[in-house]
Amino acid sequence: MDYFVVAMEHVFEWEGGEVNDPRDPGGHTKFGISKRSYPHLDISSLTRKKAIQIYRKDYWELCQCDKLPGPLALMVFDSAVNQGPDRAKKILQAVLGVKQDGQIGPKTLSAAQEVNLKVALLGYSVRRALHYVRLPTFNYYGKGWLSRLFDTHAAAMTHYVEEAQLRKGIR
Repeated sequence: MDYFVVAMEHVFEWEGGEVNDPRDPGGHTKFGISKRSYPHLDISSLTRKKAIQIYRKDYWELCQCDKLPGPLALMVFDSAVNQGPDRAKKILQAVLGVKQDGQIGPKTLSAAQEVNLKVALLGYSVRRALHYVRLPTFNYYGKGWLSRLFDTHAAAMTHYVEEAQLRKGIR
């Protein structure tokens, strides 16, 4: 299964249109790509194809999602898109019990392969939620952020269960 494709479908469910909400610190945004993060990019002219290229390079590859178990990669990628790659990597490291330096190296990748995935997914979700509730814009955006988080957790768990069933020959 190509988890990048799965992750992009999931992100586009949450990051579809063009928005320019003055309360949003990201500013003008399309497909979840913000003017704040990409000041030299013409956001209005951004195509879905170009957004996918940005997501692959600056989020998926930066967080080394291709080297993580698929369900965990989905969670980390969605967090990177919504909360920033640095936070996503540090949450991953906190959940895995390795040094939180934001550098995904051999120790982090090894721990990701050895972790109890159900426990890691739950821990990741809890840490994401705790970050959201501390933000000054939580009262305005919090319900949407938590809805997205719960949807992401459910999607990751669904993939976890499907993979477990395939390994056991149930599917």
